[in-house]
Amino acid sequence: MGQIEDLRLFALVVENRGISRAADKLHIAKSAVSRRLNLLEERFGARLIDRKPGVWEVTTTGRELYQRAVRVVSDVEEIESDFRETAQNLAGPLTISVPRDFGIAYLKPALTAFKERHPEIQLTVDFDDRAVDLTRENYDFAIRITALPQGNVVAKKIGSTRHQLCASPAYLTTHGEPTCLDDLNDHPLLNFGTARRTRWDFVGETGKPETFEFQPALNSNSGAFLLDAALAGLGFARLPDFIAASAIASGELVPILQSLAVPDWGIYLVHAEDRRLNRRMRLFSEEMIIACSLSGAPIG
Repeated sequence: MGQIEDLRLFALVVENRGISRAADKLHIAKSAVSRRLNLLEERFGARLIDRKPGVWEVTTTGRELYQRAVRVVSDVEEIESDFRETAQNLAGPLTISVPRDFGIAYLKPALTAFKERHPEIQLTVDFDDRAVDLTRENYDFAIRITALPQGNVVAKKIGSTRHQLCASPAYLTTHGEPTCLDDLNDHPLLNFGTARRTRWDFVGETGKPETFEFQPALNSNSGAFLLDAALAGLGFARLPDFIAASAIASGELVPILQSLAVPDWGIYLVHAEDRRLNRRMRLFSEEMIIACSLSGAPIG
């Protein structure tokens, strides 16, 4: 057996939490799996799995090897799939992480259409605002909306989104409308995030950057919740177009301080630095670019 097959075997043992179940999956004898696992441990000079009566635990070294083995085995399988001339060369898993509000309010039709066009792809969409670890958690892609991507990733800009500072007409009638940044000190500010103190960046009419630091009256990791809070008259919120556009168009929210622009944030499709793009990933990337351009999120 080659080294790739040994890594595939080890990954199966870890995923099935036992030699017997892995042997059943491989249709080989339990003793053969045990022998190959012992040889693997001898090769690396380290215990990979603590296995004795009543104990079965992957060691620190074993967990690291598993994470890397999964990637290596996946890459080999993708190479075989990419270069096999069959109608099934798109079949296989594709796992992505998408910001919750953006995914549900904006990208959901494109994701559904992608799955309808490619039913052979096993698509998993995780709607979550946290910055997932693409390598350790084995994600193919993440979509991130940010001023600048962070971390050791390869980022492709597939669109951009504007933010606007706004409030409800009822709030402005009761509390007045600010005429400059300093006036915001007299109003409750609704912030996307969890910081006790934070800052909002703007660009003035002359192109000069301006910054306002403040203590949020309300924090949340949900843009949809902040929209509802602004609509309820709880204060000013800085919201992206895909959250606020409809409410602004209907007059339920009113943009304020329009002489100050909020720098556009990019919509980025990111993957791990060491991740080789297979055909499924390339196809997904192409379709997301089209989806963002057709839906009004211009590519910068």
